Amino acid sequence: MLGLASAGLSPARAAAGDCGDAAALVQQAYPKARKSADGTSFTLEPHTSITSTLPGTDAPFGLVCKIWPAHVDLLLVAVPLIDSANGDHLHVGDIELLVVDRNTRRVRQRLLQPGLMTDDAIVIEKVEFDTGRYALAPEVTAFGLRIALAHHSLTAPFAETDLRLYARTGDTLRMVLDGLVVAGSGGDSDGSCAGYFHSSQVSLAMSPASHQGYHDITAVEQTNTDSPSPDQNGECHSHPGKPVKRTNRLRYDGSRYAVPAALKVMGL
Repeated sequence: MLGLASAGLSPARAAAGDCGDAAALVQQAYPKARKSADGTSFTLEPHTSITSTLPGTDAPFGLVCKIWPAHVDLLLVAVPLIDSANGDHLHVGDIELLVVDRNTRRVRQRLLQPGLMTDDAIVIEKVEFDTGRYALAPEVTAFGLRIALAHHSLTAPFAETDLRLYARTGDTLRMVLDGLVVAGSGGDSDGSCAGYFHSSQVSLAMSPASHQGYHDITAVEQTNTDSPSPDQNGECHSHPGKPVKRTNRLRYDGSRYAVPAALKVMGL
């Protein structure tokens, strides 16, 4: 039986301190990387940049590490691989996920995710691990990677947090869920008061039911809306709508969990 058959999954957040000696971790995982003079970054040929230290807790392009509570002998590491030839205003890059032995610092599994660190007007603001107890099968526990994006506009704001799940199978690491929107907001306004806004949150829970050997995941989405407008005196007032809840069941098809169209990330 699942310990979280009906309880919601609470995403444990990554701590920057879990990296330890981040520079040594990068050098171990990428022996051909060349360290910068100040030791805070590395370069892979021809022009891929790796930032080994976090300038701030919310910096999206540095190393992210998290001890995996389901396997405390393992360290989860997300390594943004940024194309440094694309300038400062457009980020183009991939992210590589590493499962590292905490004692030997040896990389046990790794998986390259092309394009996940590419942004433009909608910018990547945060990357973090989600180590909620995704007990997919008796011997399989997945971990998640959350990427938060936003477009800060007065008239058309947008924000979205995407979740992907990964599981270890033998000596390989593979994606089992690709791009589920777990939080989002947006809308349109006149830049002063009048407009329409919406926000949503998705809570996840493991289900006792299973398909193709993996337990289903229940996704409950709550959407809230607001239509602010000025009164006769020009004062802005909120006009919230009735919250709407929708429940989706994510089923494993033998390769991945199918994501409902309404909860897919942009571009998928």
